[in-house]
Amino acid sequence: MTEKTIEFQFQARYYQLGLLNETTRQVWFVLHGYGQLARYFLKKFESLNEHSVCVIAPEGLSRFYLEPVESRAVTGNNRVGATWMTAENRLMDIDNYLHYLDTVYHHVIGSTRKVPVTIVGFSQGAATATRWAIHQPEIFQRLILWAGIFPTDMDFKKAHSIFSTKELVMVYGKQDPYLTDSRLKEITALTEKLNLNPPVITFDGGHEIDQSTLLKLI
Repeated sequence: MTEKTIEFQFQARYYQLGLLNETTRQVWFVLHGYGQLARYFLKKFESLNEHSVCVIAPEGLSRFYLEPVESRAVTGNNRVGATWMTAENRLMDIDNYLHYLDTVYHHVIGSTRKVPVTIVGFSQGAATATRWAIHQPEIFQRLILWAGIFPTDMDFKKAHSIFSTKELVMVYGKQDPYLTDSRLKEITALTEKLNLNPPVITFDGGHEIDQSTLLKLI
């Protein structure tokens, strides 16, 4: 058996909140976590629209039912989520979503006047956001990793060179069930390996976008 690859034209969606015009103060690209959909994730950022922030929510290219077939037959729950990648054929998934994110950026920004760009990665989206930021360092001024960590396989020397000239912020809830002691130690170790000391913002809450914290980041 021989595995082969093929390239073809692919359609994908994204969601936008607010307008990008002469009154826009900032543009935020927000990357959701595992099992989320962009249109629901974007609702968590509606408060930014009141502050002339245009928010763009791309979506993971792979979607799936959140419940297995057996339980869906009982509960009738047909909720769908998306993921940026899995362990299967991960390098191709990464290449595909980087190309997709580049395309979304150029479609949205185009030749628009310069406006500060923030990239937010939530949970699984943190690794995706980091890879995209390293891949296209000229497109953003700030990277926010929210309830997520750096990808362990990134080029730390290159990342240090890029992030040392950008604003880097880490955010998480003190009651986040996914950020165990071992996970927090891993975050610290990866940050030390990056040889940077980004500010860490915490809030009383779990694995969520906290509104009061979000507004402080405008």
